[in-house]
Amino acid sequence: MLKRLGLKVAGLVFKAKEAGARRRWAMKKGQGAKLYALEAKSIEGKEKTVGDYKGKVLLIVNTASACGFTPQYEGLEALHKKYQGKGLAVLGFPCNDFGAQEPGDEAKIQSFCKARFGVTFDLFAKVTVKGPAKHPVYKYLTEESGFEGDIPWNFAKFVVDRDGDVIARFGPDTEPLDEALTSKVEEALR
Repeated sequence: MLKRLGLKVAGLVFKAKEAGARRRWAMKKGQGAKLYALEAKSIEGKEKTVGDYKGKVLLIVNTASACGFTPQYEGLEALHKKYQGKGLAVLGFPCNDFGAQEPGDEAKIQSFCKARFGVTFDLFAKVTVKGPAKHPVYKYLTEESGFEGDIPWNFAKFVVDRDGDVIARFGPDTEPLDEALTSKVEEALR
């Protein structure tokens, strides 16, 4: 109960910060090259860059397999299937930073996601999204994108346009098929 209350409070604080973030984003538009240069290992262990997705709209999400929000994998997959043909790529970054809710290794994570939710969107090797060991992708998203601020919990979402600019950020309690999120995706796909 206290954890849910804490998430609600974090959500309210996050929404209050969102208006300021939109203003900061307007000043940082055109910085997509920074994001595209960042590297990340796929869940299979292959080196990639975010630039491999250049020209696509991205939904970047930190995920976990044993979280109250884990059923959002189903919505993420539905969003992926609905819009992949129009240029959307969902990128899942498993992390164990919140309540140790992603304890497995990459093989277990991948197996769980495919068997339980039929995930076909791209997953990456487990990362850290907070603190001094924060992965470079999340360092950029939370410190330089115009939508700054710590990740409050698993399943925080960032929408990135075709130029590599972050255009929206949503908290963990925003479902993948929520109208506010899907409208941002559709706007970026136009």
